[in-house]
Amino acid sequence: MAGEDAHPGAELLDFAQFRNSSAQPLVYGYDGRSLPELRAREFGRLAGTVYLDHAGATLFPQSQLTSFTRDLSENVYGNPHSQSISSKLTHDTVEQVRYRILAHFHTSPEDYSVIFTAGSTAALKLVAEAFPWVSPGQESSGSLFCYLTDNHTSVVGMRMVTKSVNIPSIPVRPEDMWLAEKRGAAARDPDCQFPHLFCYPAQSNFSGTRYPLSWIGEVQSGRTCPVSAPGQWFVLLDAASYVSTSSLDLSVHQADFIPISFYKIFGFPTGLGALLVHNRIAPLLRKTYFGGGTAAAYLAGEDFYIPRQSVSERFEDGTISFLDVIALKHGFDALESLTGGMENITQHTFTLAQYTYTALSSLRYPNGAPVVRIYSNSDFSSPEVQGPIINFNVLDDNGTIIGYSQVDKMASLYNIQVRTGCFCNTGACQRHLGISDEMVKKHLQAGHVCGDDVDLIDGQPTGSVRISFGYMSTLEDAQAFLRFIIATRLRPSSGQAIPQATPGEAGAPLAESEAQNAVTATVSRCRPSPQEDTRTDSRVWNDLLTAVDAVGLCPPVLEANRTQQMPSEKAASILNGGVGPHVITNLYLYPIKSCAAFEVTRWPVGNQGLLYDRSWMVVNHNGICLSQKQEPRLCLIQPFIDLQQRIMVIKAKGMDPIEVPLEDGEKAPICQSKVCADRVNTYDCGEKISSWLSKFLGRPCHLIKQSSDFQRNAKKKHSKGQSDDTTATLSLVNEAQYLLINTSSVLELQQQLNASDENGKENVLPMKDLISRFRANIITNGTSAFEEEKWDEISVGSLRFQVVGPCHRCQMICIDQQTGQRNQDVFQKLSESRRRKVNFGVYLMHMSLDLSSPRFLSVGSQVLPVLKENTGGHDLPASEKHQDVLS
Repeated sequence: MAGEDAHPGAELLDFAQFRNSSAQPLVYGYDGRSLPELRAREFGRLAGTVYLDHAGATLFPQSQLTSFTRDLSENVYGNPHSQSISSKLTHDTVEQVRYRILAHFHTSPEDYSVIFTAGSTAALKLVAEAFPWVSPGQESSGSLFCYLTDNHTSVVGMRMVTKSVNIPSIPVRPEDMWLAEKRGAAARDPDCQFPHLFCYPAQSNFSGTRYPLSWIGEVQSGRTCPVSAPGQWFVLLDAASYVSTSSLDLSVHQADFIPISFYKIFGFPTGLGALLVHNRIAPLLRKTYFGGGTAAAYLAGEDFYIPRQSVSERFEDGTISFLDVIALKHGFDALESLTGGMENITQHTFTLAQYTYTALSSLRYPNGAPVVRIYSNSDFSSPEVQGPIINFNVLDDNGTIIGYSQVDKMASLYNIQVRTGCFCNTGACQRHLGISDEMVKKHLQAGHVCGDDVDLIDGQPTGSVRISFGYMSTLEDAQAFLRFIIATRLRPSSGQAIPQATPGEAGAPLAESEAQNAVTATVSRCRPSPQEDTRTDSRVWNDLLTAVDAVGLCPPVLEANRTQQMPSEKAASILNGGVGPHVITNLYLYPIKSCAAFEVTRWPVGNQGLLYDRSWMVVNHNGICLSQKQEPRLCLIQPFIDLQQRIMVIKAKGMDPIEVPLEDGEKAPICQSKVCADRVNTYDCGEKISSWLSKFLGRPCHLIKQSSDFQRNAKKKHSKGQSDDTTATLSLVNEAQYLLINTSSVLELQQQLNASDENGKENVLPMKDLISRFRANIITNGTSAFEEEKWDEISVGSLRFQVVGPCHRCQMICIDQQTGQRNQDVFQKLSESRRRKVNFGVYLMHMSLDLSSPRFLSVGSQVLPVLKENTGGHDLPASEKHQDVLS
């Protein structure tokens, strides 16, 4: 990536030079084991992908899965709550795994018990419910629940349980603990034995900061107190993040409770965790419920229950996930075999983190401004104070933060997987980003919730970007990430396709002449489509033929082809200087979600938008919707709708055309799918089209269609013209019924892209190609760029539309809709020029749609906008409005 004209702050740090300059030896790899061979053999699925979210979930090796499945195929494991041979085998194997877990943490059953849970969160909830809290009384203060603010949500959530028993919850800042550590022991009342609980993470899942394990003994002994209060302190050490890459020695640091999550260590199995409980506290724990396998004896007709003596058996309600527990044995084996142990993993991952931190910190813009702002309490000096996590935000050359959502989308174009947001750690997020409590509440009111992509509000960040390394991470992963940052922040756009993201043998787009000979867009008699409200009078659709014939919408094919060229010609004339009234220059619908556009000059309108727009979608073998983000070649699949014959013809390079009925398949079994978290009823369009799509895309997939008797309601009442009992309905679109873009906005972006060519040569991205990337339904000419974002509503003839907000763009705009190739320049340039959320185009929803007679949208129709500042700006009296959009 280094260019001849690179300024000093833009070079990639040499790894060998970095290691040689280190004051301490830096270990990379595993004692002569070949890391490239390990990656190829065990993690072949990572080929072409840079995975940097190991703090979220690390990856399992192939040998672990192979060994586990062989074990299952060779042995019969029965329910452990029985005395049969298969049950005894399960019981003994599970107990052996318990010993293996304790040995991994350098302890034994004499000191600790292992309680299997459904993850570390369930382990934390168990502690909150079973801890021997003492509620405050008239003459006593009772117990306290204290937690470090830099804790996972699941720890903070324990306060809901303590609140129910009137136990005060006290958040403690890291700074307060460091001060308490220096302050030393407070006066203690030896007669006061109120049990208090202090929770803190061994490693912050936000920043990777490693808090002193010495706090465990200091708090337990009273030498350091989170708050000054008489009583006995117990310590819960949240080790879920820490033990994923480090060894925890419980023979030295004997915390009372240690919740862990095994997929953080092994990658598999998920949904299994454990609570390690020190045996000194175990007798004090209380149960509020008992389930199968936990009772020594009980009576159904009397309040009589005797728990089992074993701590594990007493708290493992019901049958544990014993096959997942058995899988842990193979996880330990694989980890030891591949790496030689956790100490090696600690050194390897820290070396990668320290190198990346050093390189990232040194990146500078030509004006000397840093490229990133790193959030950390350490200088990455050693693995004792810092884990293999780097948390940061990207800055522009003025020091303004670039939203994490934009960074995430750009990274995905380079096939780099990162994590963004607040990482279920609001306390650390607030502390490092300077977000006050009031700002958090304000962000919620603005629509931001944990886990979404609302990254900036009033210019302030709501979260950050996190990368993290695992035991199989390589130097190539780290350098690919650094090159990505350099390429997108410090290098001018090159216009070259991204090598990592190039799909396999992609079929070429249909030739223009072939597209022109496609099925002509006509309208004829048809029954109500899935996009039409089932309450619509069927006579409207029976009368549609008359309306169509009256305006001659069924021209000969050649005439239709000439008509198909009109939109582009009109757009070209407008772009070449015409600034007349707003008119529709192009109309597109996308019958199959994420597939190619179908351009029309006039098209009927239904309750959900343009008739048949996004009525179908392609799903994988698990029924999950495929988009161009996962499968760029979807854009090479070209659907054409013939309303007269009631068919959709689908074409693709190298494939025979195939027909799909528009309204057939209602007798097919209804299945439930999801679109943007919404449940939708769909039906499968059959094996024939499934085989066709699977062959073209090279993976098993199906074509499904939204069921006509299912209404997908918009998430909220969009339009001010809607009555309280009216809810807008959607097809399989993401957000709204229509998407509109303005050619003036596209032209400004085109000019910026052309000006950014680093060699100064002419490299014009054609307007039509650029427009196609934004996948809009309605294209209008405009008098100024992005004026559409100031509109409150628009009228097109008798149709009125509410502008419900801007379209927040994702990385799909970087996919050339003619070739399926990715190129990051469009997204990057849009991000740079708009300096905020990457918005382009606006969403529209119907306002009081009247389908008592057919309604159409047509190229050439005038668009009358109403500005947000002047709601009556361009609105016309009803008597003066056009009765048909062709008028």
